[in-house]
Amino acid sequence: MAEMTVELVAVEQRLWSGSATLVSAQTTEGEIGIMYGHEPVLGQLIEAGVVAITTADGERVVAAVHGGFLSVTGTTVTILAESADFAGDVDVEAAKAVLAETTEDLKAIAIAKGQLRAVGAIANA
Repeated sequence: MAEMTVELVAVEQRLWSGSATLVSAQTTEGEIGIMYGHEPVLGQLIEAGVVAITTADGERVVAAVHGGFLSVTGTTVTILAESADFAGDVDVEAAKAVLAETTEDLKAIAIAKGQLRAVGAIANA
């Protein structure tokens, strides 16, 4: 299967970079799947979204992303997120506590929802 170069970058750091066969992301226009040769596109990522990358080795990298953009050419995908957390790094109990206890910090609520979606703890919220 043809591979493309993918970079997942948050404001302060590059989280993941490498070869992949598939990228899926949630944009303001809906969920999009990207494979090698995809038409160029620029998409705005949703707040509390999830990005999944299938690496060239067949491994799946999942991250909760909060805002940002997705830029696609035929051979590259660049994900520029305002913030991002790998699903494996999410503290599920802390994210649930934010949802249970926070009512006014909308950004914190959105980030917690995205983290829980990334680990499969909630489907839609």
